[in-house]
Amino acid sequence: MKKFLMITCFFFGGMAAAQAQQTSPVWPGCEDSEDKAACFNEKLSAHVREHYEYPMKNNEYIRAQVKVSFDVNEKGEVVVKSVEGPKPEVNKAAREMLEKIPDMKPGTLNGKPDSRNFTTTYKF
Repeated sequence: MKKFLMITCFFFGGMAAAQAQQTSPVWPGCEDSEDKAACFNEKLSAHVREHYEYPMKNNEYIRAQVKVSFDVNEKGEVVVKSVEGPKPEVNKAAREMLEKIPDMKPGTLNGKPDSRNFTTTYKF
C-alpha cells in the first residue's frame, strides 16, 4: 500500500509539473476579452467574410472547398503554409485573404512567444 501511495504521488506530481502554461495568439481588438481564443475565432470568421473575394469565370463565381494551414509566428506575423483545393483560382483567392490577416500578439508557451499552427477547411 505504501508503494502504491508513493507511485501515485510521483505520477500526479509529475503530471502537474509537466503541464505547460500556454496562451493563444491575441487578435487586435481581443486584448480585453475574457475568452481570447473565442474572440480570435470570431475575428477570423469576420475576416474571412470581409476579405475573401470570389473569383469569377464566365460571369459565374468559382466555388470550391479548400484546406488552409497557417502559422502565427513568434513575432505575431501570419505565415501561410498551404492552401489545398481542386480549383487554383479559389486557392489563390484564399491565400490572398489569409495574407491580409493583421499581425497580432503571439501565443506564448511558458511565458515566451511561441509559433502556433492553425488548420481549417472553408467552403467558398
